[in-house]
Amino acid sequence: MSDTMTAGRRHTGPLGGFVITVLLTSFVAATYGFGFYLFSQIVTDMRSDLGFGYTAVGTITAAGQLGFLVFAMIGTWLSGRIGGGQVTIGSVALCAVCLVLLPMTDSILLIGILLTVLGGTAASVYVPLVEIVGRVIDYKHRGKVLGLVSSGTSYGVFVNSLLVPSFVEDDNWRGLWYAVGFGTLMVTAVATLTFWRLGLFRPDPAEEEERAEEGENGREGGKQGAFSGVRMVLVRWVVIIWVIKFMNGFAFMPFQNYLSPYLREGLGFDIDFAAQVWGVIGVIGMFSGFAVGWLSDKIGVRASLLICYGCFFVSSMLLVLAPVGYLPMVSGVLFAVAFYPIYGLVPAYVSKTAKGTAATVIFGVTNVVQGVGGIAGNYTAGALKNLTGDFMWYYVLIAFATVALGVLTLQLPPEGADDSTAGKKVRPEPGGRQPVEPEDKSLIGAQHKHRTGGAE
Repeated sequence: MSDTMTAGRRHTGPLGGFVITVLLTSFVAATYGFGFYLFSQIVTDMRSDLGFGYTAVGTITAAGQLGFLVFAMIGTWLSGRIGGGQVTIGSVALCAVCLVLLPMTDSILLIGILLTVLGGTAASVYVPLVEIVGRVIDYKHRGKVLGLVSSGTSYGVFVNSLLVPSFVEDDNWRGLWYAVGFGTLMVTAVATLTFWRLGLFRPDPAEEEERAEEGENGREGGKQGAFSGVRMVLVRWVVIIWVIKFMNGFAFMPFQNYLSPYLREGLGFDIDFAAQVWGVIGVIGMFSGFAVGWLSDKIGVRASLLICYGCFFVSSMLLVLAPVGYLPMVSGVLFAVAFYPIYGLVPAYVSKTAKGTAATVIFGVTNVVQGVGGIAGNYTAGALKNLTGDFMWYYVLIAFATVALGVLTLQLPPEGADDSTAGKKVRPEPGGRQPVEPEDKSLIGAQHKHRTGGAE
């Protein structure tokens, strides 16, 4: 990760790249791991102290999903106006404040509002990551960096598992929220200084130059400029990415949510075995994101996605055709190998194929459609369970979905392909005539110069 100029932007050295990677991973660990994942681990203790029921728990969970969708849209909108660095730091700071405020109240309504905001910050902190990684991480390292960041949730859950027993044994669930809240505030302070030192609060010079050029072209092209923002991202591969993310949410979020009920109620395994499966998933998830991300930098993101979908297919079919003995454990291993990297591979593809604001918009929409897919998938899984009396049929549906996802992945152009035009404004001809496509159909929004260090 030496200092290079890639597509008009300066990348940090090894130390700066390492620090940014650690910080971004800690952001995901905090916003995902310390929000609803922590709440789900200590909800029993909070219920016994505050006296709320599972109806309230279900309502809060649904509100958290809604918060995720709303903040994903708001984060996308704000990133294009105030900058991705500001949105990321603001999101993790808001997360820290909510974590600290949550134990200060006995009102389940206020707790629900704070958890809804926490669910939202998990989306808004993630939206600008492709822009930030694109600015400071060299092209050839982005897969492994975003793969590691995608495993941040598992690190947050791991920290929870270390902290929860000691605090809960002392009936001090409030102290646990304070601990993770003040810890997140400290990380936010360090990150703010780091982002400032690396210039991530300032506009990207390459982006500013392109915007100035677009402004001049907009004056020449008149009303055509009103449509250029839409045209710059609505290309074929972007639509495919959005469909892939919807199906990821539809298939794999319910896979995770209904795994324990299926193992225990549908297959008759005891709680200890289900806990072991989840323990293995958590441990593997801590490393699989980085490992598959590293592999994607070697063989390409598309090939890595196909490997993940192959793992999902075998994992789901094991639960359908051979859910006996330790084979469900093998299914859990394959699921963990693929599940966490999926959340890094798609942003890695976007980061390598788009740039700047276009990358943020594209990835922001992926978070929205993934959330919608998750809601649709959870509803479908529940409906199938009520209709058939068994979760098995949803895992059959997941197997078919993975095949479709593999076919869609094969339709994607190689990351950074020269035939991509998303992120580059269509330039109008002088005199307001119809716009023509630029002759230089290079890396989205800028010439694809990563292989030559910025030279032609």
